Amino acid sequence: MGLNIAFCASRAPVAQTARAALIGRYGDAPLDEADVIVALGGDGFMLQTLHGTEHLAAPVYGMNRGTIGFLMNEYSESDLEERLAAAEEADLNPLSMRTTGVDGKSHKALAINEVSLLRAGPQAAKLRITVDGRLRLDELVCDGALVCTPAGSTAYNYSAHGPVLPIGSDVLALTAVAAFRPRRWRGALLPKTARVRFDVLEPEKRPVMAEADSRAFANIASVVIESDSTIVHRILFDPGHGLEERLISEQFT
Repeated sequence: MGLNIAFCASRAPVAQTARAALIGRYGDAPLDEADVIVALGGDGFMLQTLHGTEHLAAPVYGMNRGTIGFLMNEYSESDLEERLAAAEEADLNPLSMRTTGVDGKSHKALAINEVSLLRAGPQAAKLRITVDGRLRLDELVCDGALVCTPAGSTAYNYSAHGPVLPIGSDVLALTAVAAFRPRRWRGALLPKTARVRFDVLEPEKRPVMAEADSRAFANIASVVIESDSTIVHRILFDPGHGLEERLISEQFT
């Protein structure tokens, strides 16, 4: 008896065409009855799928039908069940973000890649950084800052010249975006258990937005970020092309 596979795809025509072809070959199980979920698209759709299925036990196997595919496997219609049976698994905990707005309202969101704070006006942001209740930086003048997981360390973090973190390192990266003062401050490596708080200084004059995997909140006064060990995202990769190997390879490209 074969695997029960559920297929989901981004709106891109190439992804929808691939989904139809795969369903014709392997069938399509309901999400809540699937042994594995196959996501067709790019990294953005993969993150969307992981967030949307975090309450399910089935792992997610991505196949690239988008423009970026760091979290995806190579697309092929043949031997899918064999590939799934041989796949390597990476287990990821997301970041929990809790924001408080200038208006006093709070919002919560999860991020598999990173939580970022970005200036939302013409002037640089001013941020105060506290880690585990201890003030670490009383004023960071910058375009923004972010906290990322190892899985997200090659995304926005890497573009901002942050470090690539090996999977399983139990480390988070705190990275500045275009730091003005302290001049060229690059950030810090923190234990996975760290609780990071950003307070926005002069939020009315220097507005800041906060974003968790593309879910954004405007006019932020403070943000608290910590890893959520109660949620585990299971991602499957073809043998020899797992997330750990991709993170290492990225540094030699």
